[in-house]
This record gives sequence, structure tokens and C-alpha cells, in this order.
Amino acid sequence: MIASPGKSPHDKDARMPDTISSTISPEGSLEILSQHEVARLHDTSRAGLHDLLRQCALAVLNCGSPTDDGLALMEAYADFDIEVVPQDRGIRLKLTNAPAEAFVDGKMIRGIREHLSAVLRDIVYVYNEIQGHQRFDLTTGEGTTNAVFHILRKAGTLKPGVDPSLVVCWGGHSISREEYDYSKDVGYHLGLRELDICTGCGPGAMKGPMKGANVAHAKQRRHQGRYLGVSEPGIIAAEAPNPIVNELVVMPDIEKRLEAFVRLGHGIIVFPGGVGTAEEILYLLGILLHPDNADMALPVIFTGPASSAEYFQRIDEFLAYTLGEEARRRYRIIVDDPTEVARAMRKGVDEVAEYRRARQDAFYFNWRLTIDRPFQATFSPTHEAMAGLALNRDQPVHELAANLRRAFSGIVAGNVKEHGIRAIKANGPFRLSAEPELMARLDALLDSFVAQGRMKLSGEYEPCYTLG
Repeated sequence: MIASPGKSPHDKDARMPDTISSTISPEGSLEILSQHEVARLHDTSRAGLHDLLRQCALAVLNCGSPTDDGLALMEAYADFDIEVVPQDRGIRLKLTNAPAEAFVDGKMIRGIREHLSAVLRDIVYVYNEIQGHQRFDLTTGEGTTNAVFHILRKAGTLKPGVDPSLVVCWGGHSISREEYDYSKDVGYHLGLRELDICTGCGPGAMKGPMKGANVAHAKQRRHQGRYLGVSEPGIIAAEAPNPIVNELVVMPDIEKRLEAFVRLGHGIIVFPGGVGTAEEILYLLGILLHPDNADMALPVIFTGPASSAEYFQRIDEFLAYTLGEEARRRYRIIVDDPTEVARAMRKGVDEVAEYRRARQDAFYFNWRLTIDRPFQATFSPTHEAMAGLALNRDQPVHELAANLRRAFSGIVAGNVKEHGIRAIKANGPFRLSAEPELMARLDALLDSFVAQGRMKLSGEYEPCYTLG
């Protein structure tokens, strides 16, 4: 590895971040790239992959930074670049003006190098094998699920012959210290019961459970503990992989990321969060309310410390109003009791094992789960698309859940994603319309997120939406 301090405009301004330029070999094995693939990774046009690789690579290299503003990160490291250099024995990655925090004594931290390699692997594989390939018709449910399966298999996340143990933990990246410590405590008790953790890979409620489980796995001498992070290009800059993640997968978009969570997980725990967590909840319940999934074994627990009781009360009331009492029967709320959460989840995961064993289903991927097309189709949160969302109860419950999920997804984009922030700066806030009572309840829920500081980790929050 060759590394040298960056000599650039950063040296002229003490406020600019320190950088290092380096050439590294990817961690682990990567296929030798074709000349065409390398050309696409160099290409800065709309058809090229260079900008996508640069954005995701910078996020990974910026691990540990207290920012969740994708645009601000790109602007802070405007002269950062990454180049794939083909060689006879594989490839090298040339980094120019990379964040210095990713290196120790001139050498890149190994975990960050692994994450960087995972980014390259997933970007190349999705381009080479998924997008535009006749094997995968992404306009159909079957084709989309098949693509999700193959991306996860390529990443090595599907583990045959292993009993169910993977608990998906959702929650906000911008949470209080008390909530973070609670999520860590829950993770600890899950780990003592030999359960593994899957999260969105970022800070806050995504890091806490992994950190707690890591200590518990060490106590139980569980040497192959899994800390799986599932991200997507639009969100990775705001939620860079935390250091505990030992498996990273970058899905092509938020919809495939969400599908990966529910098909991989054997149980789901929801900690306090903001609009991103609300989006995940609506996605999950919208799926579980499908008649085909009526008997699906999948434990779902909402939990947080005593101070979060009001948060879950508001979420529960909103879900009951929008999705009905049936939705309430698909989750359990446990407040301020990490041990009971872990016991209930261990029992639920054991029931999942029995359910799948009786039906001869795979443990590593939930093929049986039915996901309606509205939950799979990629939603681009433009101003026009957000304004056109049907937010009323004069439609089937699963369709309302899908549209509410899209509304929250758009707010997430406006809050932290580079393209969303740019759209808001150029055209003003997104405008959402709904029937009066639903609008009032949505307004109250979003206002509570703002008041509790759940919308944004860094900087003063300015709403990226208006309701009317």
C-alpha cells in the first residue's frame, strides 16, 4: 500500500478535513474485471458507474463521522476520487484525497477495506448481472425477488445448513443516548441467546444492538457472530457502515433493501426512530397484512426505554387509525425490558424454525412471503410524485400502507440523501396532500419526530415537506 498525506486546498484551510492518497488492494477475493466494466467504473456520464462508486466509497471511508448529510459529505471531500486500476493478477484501487480517519499509520483499517471491497463487488455485480439482464425482469414480482436473492447470494449472506438466528433491528440513526444504550442492552441479551444481528448498518439504533451482541457473543465464545449491514446507494452516505459490521451488502435501491431485510430476517425488532423507521414499519405491516401471509411466522417487537413509551404510543395510534386493528395483532410492544425482549424473540425465532421445517422452507431466505408489486416497484421521490400520492382511507389497506411508505421514503430522501437535498434546494419542500383527519394525524406524528430530534443527526432541521 502506498499512502501519502493529501496536498490540496485542504491544507490551506484548517477547517477542511485531513486527507490521504493511497493505492490499495481490495480485501478478499474479487473477480478480475473486464475492460468494459473498468471503463464503466471510470465513466462519469449518466451511463457510467464512477459517480455511484465514488459516492458509496466516500461514505465507507468516512465511517464514524457525525454527519448524516450526503450532500455536505460530498462537498466536504469535493476533490476525493477513486480509480479502479486493472492488473494482471486482479485490480487495485487508487484513492485520491480520501478521509484520513480511514487509515492508521498510513495503512487503511482492515474493516473499512472490507467494506470498500463489498461496495465494489455489489456495484459491479448489479450492473453486470442484474440491470438489463434477460434473466431478471425487474418489472415483475418474481423477477425482483429473484434479483434480491442473487445479490444476497453473491455477497455470501445466505448461509445454508444454519438454524434461524438472524434478528433484524430497525431504528433511528438520530436517537438519544438513553435510547442508544437501551438498544445496546437489547443486543447484549439477544447475543447471550446466540442470536445474530442485521441492521441498516449505520449509527444509533443500528450500531447499538451490534455492539451489545458483540460483547455477549464473546462471553458465549460464539466466534462466528454475524453483524450484517444492508444499505443502498442513496442512504449509505447518511448511514455509513459502523465498525462492527462484518458483512455488508449494498442493494440497488430502498425497495430491494427492504425486501432483503424481510426475506433474510427470522424476527424483527423496532427501536425508536424517525421517518425512516416509520417507512420500515409501514412496509413490514403492509406485507404482513396480505391474506397470503396471514399465518406467516415472523415475530415483530417494538421496544425502547421508559422514556420512549410516548413515541410508541403515537406510532401505535397512527397504525391503528391508518391500517386497522389487524395491524396491531402483528406486533408486540415491550417497554423498558431488554431481557423480556430477548426471551420473546428467542421463542419467536424458534417458532420460525418449526414453521419452516414443517413446510420444508429454506432457513436462509423466506421465499414463501408474498410481497405485492406496490412494495417492490421503485419509487422516485420527485416533487410531482410526492404531490400525487393517494393518502386517503378510501382504498385497500395494503395500498394505503404502500403510499404512506412512499411518503416517508420521500421525506427521508429530502432529509439526508444527496439527490433529495438538491431537489429541495432547487424546488422547495415536497408537498403532501391527504384527507383532513389523516392529514392531522400525519402532521402530529411528523411534528413529534421533529420535537424529539429524530429527523436529523447534524445541523438544525428544516422540514423538507409541507402538508396541505
